[in-house]
Amino acid sequence: MQPKLSPIDRKILRLLQHDANLSAAEIAERVELSQSPCWRRIHRLQEEGVIERTVALLSTQKLGLSMTVFVEVKLSGHGRRYLAEFEEAIIGHPEVLECYTMAGGMDFMLKVVAQDIASYERFLRDHLLQLPHVHEAHSNIAMSTVKRTTELPLE
Repeated sequence: MQPKLSPIDRKILRLLQHDANLSAAEIAERVELSQSPCWRRIHRLQEEGVIERTVALLSTQKLGLSMTVFVEVKLSGHGRRYLAEFEEAIIGHPEVLECYTMAGGMDFMLKVVAQDIASYERFLRDHLLQLPHVHEAHSNIAMSTVKRTTELPLE
């Protein structure tokens, strides 16, 4: 069940999405609440699973992972076993940042980061194409990033 969010809850979430380093005091001031009720709201949002976790967003460029590739993967079959074995195997690859099951022509869409084309080719050849039931993999290399956000729209 989806939790009920008040306008103040939404303001708090917008602030935290933009900068999770804000203190409860700073958030309270911006949403015009005292600190204790604000902290309780944040804690409730965490307990309800609305706030899943707090992370740091790292620079792929500064860490030498300047290549982003979106990979469309088609499996050789569509049984539950095929899907489950692929999913279990792909989770163990840290260069795969995101993995989605898809409707349409492909079974999975992966977001992969790599240092360069040679390191991506090694990942593709030595890892991805060796995973259970992989029939096809089509690579789409991102030329540049126009928009990158983790902020969800909160109406």
